[in-house]
Amino acid sequence: MKGIFISFEGIEGTGKTVQSKLLYQYLIKKGYGVILTEEPGGTRIGLKIRELLLSIENKDMTSITELLLYNASRAQHIKEVILPAMKKGAIVITDRFTDSTVAYQGYGRGIDLNLIDSIEKTVTNGLKPDITIMLDLDAETGLKRNKGINKIDRLELEDIKFHKLVRNGYLEIAAKEPQRIKLTDASEDIEEIHRKIVNIVIDYIN
Repeated sequence: MKGIFISFEGIEGTGKTVQSKLLYQYLIKKGYGVILTEEPGGTRIGLKIRELLLSIENKDMTSITELLLYNASRAQHIKEVILPAMKKGAIVITDRFTDSTVAYQGYGRGIDLNLIDSIEKTVTNGLKPDITIMLDLDAETGLKRNKGINKIDRLELEDIKFHKLVRNGYLEIAAKEPQRIKLTDASEDIEEIHRKIVNIVIDYIN
């Protein structure tokens, strides 16, 4: 079987991490070879970059520095984790990929989308997820959820306007690629969302 690449996307508090883990566990139980990974991170170098990006000490980081660091982590991630696993026929599930960069650094920070696209093409060499599960939720609810579990990082300290821009960006991205991106309501309960995601993925595999 050819490897399958699945990404999870969404603003803060949509439950990406929970849902990606639930899908991973489900597919493992069904006997598939599966790898669960995340961005930024996924590799030793990527984890060091993740610390830089998410530390609240780095509030003075410029938008371009942020963009380049995310892509540096991604380049390492693709070479070390994603491509080798797919070559072996595994299902690779990642919590965030290139759509996050377009939504956060493009729509959120206002960096030129053509520049982001140009860097993405260099870093990914055209690699895109086969399926993207995009969990959608209003920005206020997402941030409240994260406060409830005391999750704080540099991006979550941005004001509500930033997070609304990111969400609108995600919706625009989803509208452009409906075949790949499966928009999923993240306001429903965890089990119902998981059931819908399983149906999407199994339909694709079969």
